[in-house]
Amino acid sequence: MLTGTKIKLRAVEPNDATIIYLWENDVENWRFTNTDAPLSMFEIYQIIEEQRVVRESGQLRLLILELESEKIVGAVDLYSIDFKNGFGTVGILIAEKQYRQKGFALESLNLLAEYAKIHLNLSNLACGIQASNNSSQQLFEKAGFRMVGIRKNWFLYDGKREDEYLYQLEL
Repeated sequence: MLTGTKIKLRAVEPNDATIIYLWENDVENWRFTNTDAPLSMFEIYQIIEEQRVVRESGQLRLLILELESEKIVGAVDLYSIDFKNGFGTVGILIAEKQYRQKGFALESLNLLAEYAKIHLNLSNLACGIQASNNSSQQLFEKAGFRMVGIRKNWFLYDGKREDEYLYQLEL
């Protein structure tokens, strides 16, 4: 378990499947998670099982818990991990809206970056953010990520094309 001043991060357990199922199937999240179809509970259990050994799956999902109440408020993902070259891609979701804009996401990114550097021996983290997602851009910049490129017309949402901003953090 990784502990900060406001939150702690912990591994996903099978009994977390229901909350992950709800988040993954919330169509409001699909725009940012690049999802376009509901997932079954069976699929959620498979994902949890597949991610149990990060060095085999190349993926790590940690749940974000408010430190005081231990309420699960979101998740931070490290995926497409390339151990040979030392990089991975980051995604984050504060699913419980009342916990947004409270510093939980920033602290989660900082804890994840420290873990990735020390325990996974990664040297770079990356993320892609839709051009219209100003909140995420500001979050990742506060966490030390810098924009290193743009993929033009990368996403399609509501019939409109949108650029993807590519960010990187050197650990």
